[in-house]
Amino acid sequence: MLRTIVAILLLAATPSYAADILRIGVQKTGTFAWQLDVIKRHGLASAANLDLKLTELSSPDAGKLALNAGSVDVAVVDWLWVARERALGTRLQFYPYSTAIGAIMVKQDAPLHSLADLKGHTLSVAGGPLDKSWLIVQAAAIRRGLDLKRGVTLQYGAPPLMFQKTLQGESQANLNYWNFCARLEARGYRPLYDVREAQTDLGLKEPLALTGYVFSEKFALAHKDAIERFLTVAQKANDILQQSDAEWEALRPLMQVEDQATFLAYRDRTREGIPRRTIAAEETDARTLFRTLTDIAGPALLGSVKEIPPGMYYHRSSSGG
Repeated sequence: MLRTIVAILLLAATPSYAADILRIGVQKTGTFAWQLDVIKRHGLASAANLDLKLTELSSPDAGKLALNAGSVDVAVVDWLWVARERALGTRLQFYPYSTAIGAIMVKQDAPLHSLADLKGHTLSVAGGPLDKSWLIVQAAAIRRGLDLKRGVTLQYGAPPLMFQKTLQGESQANLNYWNFCARLEARGYRPLYDVREAQTDLGLKEPLALTGYVFSEKFALAHKDAIERFLTVAQKANDILQQSDAEWEALRPLMQVEDQATFLAYRDRTREGIPRRTIAAEETDARTLFRTLTDIAGPALLGSVKEIPPGMYYHRSSSGG
């Protein structure tokens, strides 16, 4: 009895620490939602004393707006947008999330086998003239002596629309985001030219993470320990996704895939896109690519800015790995 009373008193005297809250912006259909589902089902956030409050976003642009409005603390968004915002004075920071990126896709039996073969054909491009993948492909083509703006009919539009135009035969080739490329792959299309290959042609040592976890520098300074723990938790989730096929079966309902081929393409492309190298190596290649893209796009991209703004990449503490 005495031992029980002592135990109760000790428990009452033990201070309880409220979990740190992180407001996370996430698209319901995006890969970040898959990662967060792994984190939830395995109790990774609670084990790290984090309380992740999720805000559902309708699109990547909604994530950008939420970050600028301060209604979320963390969202996964585009590398080039972060550079643009930081150059304009919005002090955001970027930590690599995925190297997964798209490709130019054509039908398996199409008589198209190189960038030069696109001449005289229609290329549909997801996004607009300043989309990062399109700028990268243009830059790599120029290195090969090709100007894809000459002799190729270009269509610009939202990724789903460009995907449908390709399926309907309105374009012979489609440069699209990786998830739409995976869906085309499952429907009998093949890569003509992968944006990863373009990055290599432009002198990058390894594929670059062009999407990342993004948060304000002010928030990161005030909540450094919480950010560090969140990034550790995210890495643990990635390790599970990399190693466990059963985990992907658990995610299948959330992935909303039409068939087994698309499911496997989503799984494999996501695994391939998990970043593994140091932030220093990422930042070095990012600077090389950024200079190339600003040369291609001119002032329309970032005005007079020619370099990645200092401090854009978040560097973890030594204890954070």
